[in-house]
This record gives sequence, C-alpha cells and structure tokens, in this order.
Amino acid sequence: MLMAEPIHFDQVRLPEAAQALRREVRDFLHDEITAGTFDPRRGVTSAVYHPEFSRKVGARGWIGMTWPRRYGGGERSFLERYVVTEEFRVANAPVGLHFTADRQSGPMLLRYGSERIKAEILPRITRGECCFCIGMSEPNSGSDLFAAQARAVQCEGGWRVTGTKVWTTGAHRADYMIGLLRTSPRTEADRRHGLTQFLVDMRAPGITVTPIHDMSGRREFDEVVFDDMFVPDEHVLGQIDLAWRQATSELAYERSGPERFLEISFLLFELVRVLGQRSDARSLEGVGRLVAQLHALRRMSVSVAGMLEAGREPTLEGSIVKDVGTTWQQSLPARARDLAAFVDGDTIDRSTFDTLLDYATLAAPKLTIQGGTTEILRGIIARGLGLR
Repeated sequence: MLMAEPIHFDQVRLPEAAQALRREVRDFLHDEITAGTFDPRRGVTSAVYHPEFSRKVGARGWIGMTWPRRYGGGERSFLERYVVTEEFRVANAPVGLHFTADRQSGPMLLRYGSERIKAEILPRITRGECCFCIGMSEPNSGSDLFAAQARAVQCEGGWRVTGTKVWTTGAHRADYMIGLLRTSPRTEADRRHGLTQFLVDMRAPGITVTPIHDMSGRREFDEVVFDDMFVPDEHVLGQIDLAWRQATSELAYERSGPERFLEISFLLFELVRVLGQRSDARSLEGVGRLVAQLHALRRMSVSVAGMLEAGREPTLEGSIVKDVGTTWQQSLPARARDLAAFVDGDTIDRSTFDTLLDYATLAAPKLTIQGGTTEILRGIIARGLGLR
C-alpha cells in the first residue's frame, strides 16, 4: 500500500502589498480599455495575441514578477503575481503572447537552463517580447505524458528530433517550445523513465506547424511535426531520461492559477448584468450558488499560490484546483442559459450575453482536456491519496 501524501489547502490571505498592486493593475486596465486597446466584453472571442499590450505589461514589471532582477524579474511574491493574473483574466486582457512563458516556461528555464540561455531569453520574456508553447500532448497519448513517443536521438553536438505534438497552444506564434521528448525506452519497472525536456527553437528547420481550429472557428491549437530537427546539447533542460520529475513540477504552475476557473467567467458577469434587479428566488439562488462556488475555487487557488511562495510544490492541490475549476467552468454555460431563459429580450438587451453564451458553449468541451484531462488529474490525485 502506497503512503498517502497529505492534501491540505492553507488559509492564505492576500497581503496589503498585493491589494495595493490590484488597484494599480485595475487603473492600468481601465486606461487601456478606455484607449480602445481591447474590449473586455468581446475580447474573449477575438485574438488574444497583442504584442504592443504585452510590451506595456513588461514595462510595468508584471512579467516574470517572481524572478531574479538580474534576468529582468521583479523579485516579488507569488501572491502579487496572482493578483496580476486574476485581474488580467477577469478583464479578458490580451496576454496570449507572454502568458505561457511567464507562468511556466520561464520558471523551467530558471531551474534547468544554462546561464547563457537564461541571460539571453529570460529578459526578453520579461519585456513581453518572447512567446513560448508547451510540447507535451501527442496524437496517441493525449494527457498521458509518460506514453510520449516523439523521439530525440543523440548525435554530434546535439539531438535529432522526430515525431508529433498536438493540441499545442499558440505554436504558430511561439518563438520557443519546451518539448517533452523520448530519449530512452521506458522500462518495465518504471514507465516514467526515458523522457527529457528540451528548449526547442520554433524557427529551426525541420518543424511544420499545422492549425487545429476549434468549434468556434478560432485557431488556438496546432499540430507540430518534427522531421529530423536538430537541437543543440545546450538546450537539454535538466536530467536526461528523468524529465517526469520536472514535468510534474511544471504542471503545478500550469494547473493551479486563476485562469483555470476564470477562463469563461465573462459569462457569469454578463449573466448578472442581464438578470439585473430580478429578485425572484430562482435567479437569486442560481447566481448565489455560482458565486459561492467561484469564491471557494478562488480560495483554493490563492492557497496554492501561497504554497509556491513558501517554496513548496503543491502538485496534488494544483491538480484539484484544475479538476474542480474546469469542471465548474464546463457546467457554467448550461447553468447560465437556464437562469436567463425567462429574460425577455424586448425589455433588456441580451445580445452580448447570447453571443458570449454561444462562444462559451463551443469552448467549454476543451476545458477539461487542456492542461491535463479530468481522468489523468483524478489518477494523480488518487495516487497521492494512496488509492492506486
């Protein structure tokens, strides 16, 4: 019987410094919205890649906030970074260029990259000038990372890569990928063995990026095919064949943030506007439940940010936030449609609500897949509890 790991969400409150930063971020976003940089009510249905906006965010010091100053970071707390992420997500701000690099790729380079790579790439990330994608999922393995088959074979001066990654968010815009590649066969004793992480230059010869359009018509995902593509030795990140330890640590960053329950929160906010002053028990109870659930998710996510701040790796807690958060989001369109069913379009303008509802309904199926499927996450949680 495996020993169960304790799962615990600490009671974490945001300090005054974080609250002061929140006011600063809100003022910045208000100015950008007023200037017409983006529309928070429609931004989610349009492109989220906005180089000028990312550079402005970088100039404010809001990318790489927790990183060392020598690499362009701000050496601020994870809780302060949490506030920035939360405010940007609620406002549907166009952070697509820098978000993945800020959230997880940069921290991976900090831990496992060479000094030259860190000095060259991290300052570009903090300036909002460098875009990353994540190469984990594959056509026949999905969220089962340990079944990955895209191969890196050692050669003179580096590695030759062959294989396919799929559902790779923003690969067509990315400057770099952190790719999880097979460097040795997995063993009978340890199926996690044999995977290595690499820093991949997405402009290198031998890479083909093909779009995958979602049901809403957006191109958010891509298929990436490697055809004997060369990666230099210096771009190996961490230990060869033992990347599963690094990847699970990386996923603690990816799975626990407020984006995991705020991606379609715009629909809840628009629902409240459409319901207006309705005081019937059905509307009040329905909205009250949704808000209470959202608040609970937020407290869990803030707790994980506090654990990261304390130097811990809350892999299980992060998996729970992602599982519960995306499941809640996936149920939100049906709940919103039900609660707004009796709102008369002749008495209140519900056109924006209906547009956002249509988009959220089409986008919802991907939420329990991206960042790790519900089944994989629950397997991780069960293993942590000693149940498998």
